Amino acid sequence: MKTFDYLAPDSVDIAVERLGADPDSKLLAGGTNLVDLMKLGVCNPDTLIDISALPLDQVDLTESGELQIGANVRNSDLAAHPVVRTRYPVLSEALLAGASGQLRNMATTGGNLFQRTRCPYFMDTAKACNKREPGSGCSAVGGVNRDMAILGASSQCVATHPSDMAVALAVLEPHLEILGPAGRRVVPFDALYRLPGDHPELDTTLERDDLVVSLAIPALQAARTSTYRKVRDRASFAFALVSVAAVLEVQDGVVSAVRIALGGVAHKPWRARAAEQQLIGRSPTRAEFAAAIELELEAAQALSDNEFKIPMVRSLVTQTLVQLAGGQVAQR
Repeated sequence: MKTFDYLAPDSVDIAVERLGADPDSKLLAGGTNLVDLMKLGVCNPDTLIDISALPLDQVDLTESGELQIGANVRNSDLAAHPVVRTRYPVLSEALLAGASGQLRNMATTGGNLFQRTRCPYFMDTAKACNKREPGSGCSAVGGVNRDMAILGASSQCVATHPSDMAVALAVLEPHLEILGPAGRRVVPFDALYRLPGDHPELDTTLERDDLVVSLAIPALQAARTSTYRKVRDRASFAFALVSVAAVLEVQDGVVSAVRIALGGVAHKPWRARAAEQQLIGRSPTRAEFAAAIELELEAAQALSDNEFKIPMVRSLVTQTLVQLAGGQVAQR
């Protein structure tokens, strides 16, 4: 690890100012991903700007019903928050499915959103990787690609997004408060991430000198009937082969609201909008759920080692929706 300067600004404004002044600087919060990348030589910042002590660690429920979450709220605290557990169980379950208890105690809400892919070729500086070094090639396309994307990939990059929390947030549709050199602005969660295209080095639509201050989840009654399910190689501390976040509301015997997001299958949390549109007004049956996700998977393109993800998505989503629908019938 190369030497670096360390700064601990006492305000978000100063943090953004320092971030903009040094193009080789990085924000440090929990450090659970950044420090690993520095040790591997994947990331070599000249300056670390430590924002972990800034007062961005509150979770507040507003009068309008929005849940406002500071960027420095720890994953463990957010997962255990009573409002999250009762009103947004999909988010609590996704957080608890990620990493280990020790890492969740350190990891922050803001940092979780911006963790980098765990593609082994990205993590190995001896291998070609367009995400790490644009124009060098993508070793995963013709290499070991069991964990790679089946949706939205390009010839430049087939890496997947690693965050469990982000998959859950995709169905809750929060908005982010961003502070940049031009001031504060609001960014919808759906506009945060980008697909690889010809620039896989860009994970998000934000500028490098932007700082996430908080995010706000709108009141969503249907989210009380939500869940997160994850398939992985071992029971703990493993990234998703495939995961699903789902919200389902059934009224008068038909699907009145549904939101589905997939993890482990794309460069960003994949919102299954084709499946959602197909299900509105349909009966909440296994056959209908299976047909809807099959429609979503028409765009899937498997690589040499990851074709198994397609039936895995089909099975996981179908069973998850059956579970949610059955729970609502039982409550009635």
